This record gives sequence, structure tokens and C-alpha cells, in this order.
Amino acid sequence: MQKLLILFSLCFLSQAPAFANVSLPGVFGDNMVLQREANVNIWGWAKPGEEIEISSTWSDKIYTTKADKNAMWSIEIQTNAKKGPHQLTITGYNQVNLKNLLLGELWLISGQSNMEWSASAGINNAEAAIRNSTNKNIRFFSVDHRTADSPQIDLEGNWVESSPETMKYFSAIGYFFAKKLQEDLNVPIGIINASWGGTPAEVWMPEVLFNKNDTLKKAAKMLEENEWGPIKPALLYNAMIYPISSMKIKGILWYQGESNTINADYYEEIFTSLIKSWRSKWEEDLPFYYAQIAPYDYGEGFAGVKVRDAQRKVLKLSKTGMVMTSDVGNIHDIHPQDKLTPGIRFANLALAEVYGKKIKAHAPQFDYITTEGKIVKVHFKYSEGLKIGRENPESQFEIAGSDKKFYPARMEIKNNIIHLKTKAVKNPVFVRYSWQNTASSNIFNVAGLPASSFTTQN
Repeated sequence: MQKLLILFSLCFLSQAPAFANVSLPGVFGDNMVLQREANVNIWGWAKPGEEIEISSTWSDKIYTTKADKNAMWSIEIQTNAKKGPHQLTITGYNQVNLKNLLLGELWLISGQSNMEWSASAGINNAEAAIRNSTNKNIRFFSVDHRTADSPQIDLEGNWVESSPETMKYFSAIGYFFAKKLQEDLNVPIGIINASWGGTPAEVWMPEVLFNKNDTLKKAAKMLEENEWGPIKPALLYNAMIYPISSMKIKGILWYQGESNTINADYYEEIFTSLIKSWRSKWEEDLPFYYAQIAPYDYGEGFAGVKVRDAQRKVLKLSKTGMVMTSDVGNIHDIHPQDKLTPGIRFANLALAEVYGKKIKAHAPQFDYITTEGKIVKVHFKYSEGLKIGRENPESQFEIAGSDKKFYPARMEIKNNIIHLKTKAVKNPVFVRYSWQNTASSNIFNVAGLPASSFTTQN
């Protein structure tokens, strides 16, 4: 009997490795894109103390690490620009093989419905875009919609190659951005899409921000329940952003703001806090490019234009850029059907700022005003070739004195500077431009990009 027990024990021990479970988070999988020419973090789970070996087909180097007492392991590996497809092998007691990998440029996109909007939902020239979308050098990862009350370590989703079957359900802006980058850089492009329609910025931010910031706390209390998604702070950050925050990425694209018109006066603080918190979590000053929300009929008041102005002000943060949409919006449709133009504009910003291409990618940005008697001069950055749009040549500028009562002003462009004047204001102090929810800018620069609405009142 004792011999049988010993034999059974030996057999059990010899089979122990079969019960091991070297595994990876859902964001790692076949068909994925890893950031090229970078130190890329790979992580996962295994038995405590289990030795992990990582090898790849783009390098002869072997990396080793061990799972800690919590059954977790992570290690940085070096990628290069070697053409794929590649394979990544993770070996412990068992083996995991990731196949058909590419080394390229990896971007995260996020926000609400205009970022999530796909060709299948309805965009301009959808049939042609879908039909011509086959490209093995463009890969998509869609993060499944999930909420969580605390930060999660994993999420669900899968990597796919761009094709008519996959592109039609993926972010249209994300696809057009990737397509432009892939054509201009001639490298693989990977896009991770973590977006959810109808969501305010607060749900995409870590909870700790609201515990120590009374302004954010007050803004969050103003949010109203809706049928499209959650409004409780941090729910989507915990479930859809935190689990991928160890991924090495090149930058972030953001399209959101419509759901924050209810607390528009606080959006500058909200959005600034979001960007800083994400960069802090990634431990990197990542490029963060965002679309300004398009003009739309939000009813009375200035909620929509206040959000646009807040987004403009956030440009003071380093490595940020704003994509203009005022000339391609629809004041009767909060989901403009032109997703190609914003996608291209996002790509041009990245090409100019991240990849060093000589592209005029910036819209005119209000800089400062000067006064000479009753004349107000408005100065812009990126003002080369400043001109008035032909379709809507009327002045959208208004001037106010110290009483903050605004009156329409005559406009003239001289040497790329806007000259304003009105008889109604003897001593001009404040200027505002295109200051209506539905107003579409009519000032463009040499790049063909419109100026943002703004006010100097605050």
C-alpha cells in the first residue's frame, strides 16, 4: 500500500507542469501590432516562481523572468523595425505562441460616439471605403464595453487585420487615421479602440482625481443619467483603460465632449485632468490629439461653444493638438457623416508633430489681442494665408467694453492679422469669435483649416 502511495505521488509530481497556466492579458494576441523600435512591456500570469522565457523571430535575444508570489510576471523586451509577420513565444511549464505579429506604430483611440462611429453606422462614401479597406498592415483591437468599480488587470477584445468585414464595424476615424499613416510612413499601424458612445469624460478618469479635487467632484454631480452609458466617475477608466496602461504606445487620439455640455463651465479642468492622469499612468508625456466637437444645436445658451473654447484652452498642455471639425459638422446631426476629414487631420498632426513630416497641420489658434484706439487687432498662431471663407464671408467677431456687452464688429484682414471695429464700443476690451453653439468658423489659414471659436472675456 505504501509503495502505491509513493508511486501515485511521483506520478502527480511528474504531471505538475501540466497544470501550470502561463497566460497573457487579452490585449496580447495573434495579429497584433507591437510598437516598433522600443522597449515593450510584456506581462502575464504563471505559477509563483515559475521561470518564463520569451523569444521572438525579429531578434536572437532570449529574455527570462519569474512569476512573483502573486502569480504575475512582466518584462521589457526590445523591438526593432524588421519586416514581419513575426512570432512571439512565451515558455514556462506550458507555451504560448503569438502569431502573425507586426512591428509598427501603435496608437490608442478613445472617447464617445463620434470616435466609436463606424462605416456600418453611416458615413460619407461608406461603400467605397469598406470595399477598399483590405490591408494586412493595418490591425484593429476593439476593447469590449465593460465597467468596473475598481481598476482591472485584464479586458476582452481581439486583434484583426483590416478588411471589409472588420473595418466596417471599427472606428471610421481610427481607420482613416491608420490608413493615412500607413500610406505615408509605409509601416504597419495598430489601433486600439476603447470608446463608448454617450459617455462623459468623468467615466474615463481615475477615481482618485475626484477624491482630491472639489471642482471635479462638483462637475461630476451635475451629470444626468442617460440610456447610452454610465456616468459614474472611473467606471470605464477602470475597465477599459487601466488594463492596457502598461502597453507601449506611440500616442492617443480623443474625440469626446458632447456629453459634457451639461457641465461645460468645468470642462477645461475636467479634460486637463484626464490628459494629465493618463500620461501619469503611462509614465510618459504621450502625444495627445483630440477633435474639437462640431457645432450643433444644443438649444439656448452657449454650452456647446463653451466646450469648444475649453478644448481650445487645453492646447496649453505640451504635446497636444486639436483637430477642427466646425467646417465638416452638421448642426442638426450630432454625428457628422464626414469621418474621413477628421481622420486625415488627426494623421496630419501626428505626421507633423511625431514623425517630423513637413506638413501644415495646425489650424489658426487665437494668440492675443492689441488695441489702437477703437481698433482691435486679433493675432493668431499658424496665421499664414489667413483668409475669409467664400461661403460665409460675414464677420463672426464681436467686441465689448468693460461692461461685457458684445456688439457685432466689422472685420478686415491685414498681413494675417484681423482688424476689428464697431461704433457701438468706444473703448474695446473683450473680443469673441463664432460664439454660438451652431456657429461654423469662416476664418481659414493656408492649410485650409478653420479657426476655433473663442472669447477673451474669461
